[in-house]
Amino acid sequence: MPSLMLEVADLRKHYGSLEALQGVTFVVEEGELFGLLGPNGAGKTTLISILSGLLTPSAGRAAVAGRPIWEARAEIGLVPQDLAIYGELTARENLEFFGQLYGLRGTELRRRAEEVLEAIALTDRADQRAATFSGGMKRRLNLGAALMHRPRLLLLDEPTTGVDPQSRNRIFEEVRRLNAGGMTIVYTSHYMEEVQSLCPRVGILDGGKLIACNFTTKLLRLLPGQIRFRVPQVTEGLIQRLNDLPQVAWQRLDDGRFEVSAHDVPHTLLRLASVFAELGMEPTEIEANEPNLERVFLHLTGRELRD
Repeated sequence: MPSLMLEVADLRKHYGSLEALQGVTFVVEEGELFGLLGPNGAGKTTLISILSGLLTPSAGRAAVAGRPIWEARAEIGLVPQDLAIYGELTARENLEFFGQLYGLRGTELRRRAEEVLEAIALTDRADQRAATFSGGMKRRLNLGAALMHRPRLLLLDEPTTGVDPQSRNRIFEEVRRLNAGGMTIVYTSHYMEEVQSLCPRVGILDGGKLIACNFTTKLLRLLPGQIRFRVPQVTEGLIQRLNDLPQVAWQRLDDGRFEVSAHDVPHTLLRLASVFAELGMEPTEIEANEPNLERVFLHLTGRELRD
């Protein structure tokens, strides 16, 4: 069975009277790709800072591979939201600088820099100054700097902010490759579709508390999906058959349009198709929308602006 890579137990952080974290508890198994979500001010940055050893908690415990954070910092790679690269250095020099901070030297250092340059698709720009790079290239270099020492746990804090689709896709590919190779990853983002696509399990922070932590598929079941359709003529037979559909709710809108809510959208679509066939009806419109992580997130955290 997988062992625990990250353990967070009753973690708390106070800034005077402000409780940035209020008893956060969760675990991440070795080799897991875990998503961490939260609105502005939820405590994500504070939590990531504690997990990377940049902040000391006010109370509680955080451990990596069974050791306190301060003992396990060499096992952790951090990709911060704000770029942590040096514009006056080349891509290669940046990577070698960060590699040296973790004790890499000589041939091993140069070989590792070449491996990372290839992984982040910057080999052809290796000897150009980072200040001349596009936003996407800087983000990829930011990721590369955190990979030089081959961390067992990688913390990604908004790694695709402000990047073009090509660079974002390359970062996704590298994240998946690293995870497939056994690296444990905690991925934070405001882009819900990224987390839904990448992370099998997700935690949601709000107001310093972990308000949800579960498999993404189970979180998506918190809300129903919707099927909207229009028929040329509304009959009593259709109304009766809609009433007979199990585990769905429906409402009649206008002009022959209906909305059906169901947790199992594909299965409900098949049932509706059977109803239409039996009644000899052919809908003029049909649209299905399954629940997504953004809808679940807003459902759990509310729609108020967080500045």
